Amino acid sequence: MFPDRLRSAREYRGFSQGELAKRADLQPSAISHFETGARKPSFDNLRLLADTLDVTTDYLLGRVDDFTALADADRLHRHYNALHGDDRKFADDLIELLAKKSQGK
Repeated sequence: MFPDRLRSAREYRGFSQGELAKRADLQPSAISHFETGARKPSFDNLRLLADTLDVTTDYLLGRVDDFTALADADRLHRHYNALHGDDRKFADDLIELLAKKSQGK
């Protein structure tokens, strides 16, 4: 499943194998091997590919089918983890306010 998911995410983003390799700082031959199933990526390379393609590792591994919504949530989570102290509290308060607003609609 991984080779198909990698290829579909790459094509969805409009990247050639070479462009994906360059953006992920991998060898073009590695992308080719991953897409043909000849090799499997290390965990670090899986994360690089997911980040570069703006999808989750769960999508690439076939654990979820929809990568578009989850990729945004994953990106939000990464940004949230970079916050500290008052900034994290502000983000929590803002998200709670937006959630309440959405429930009222």
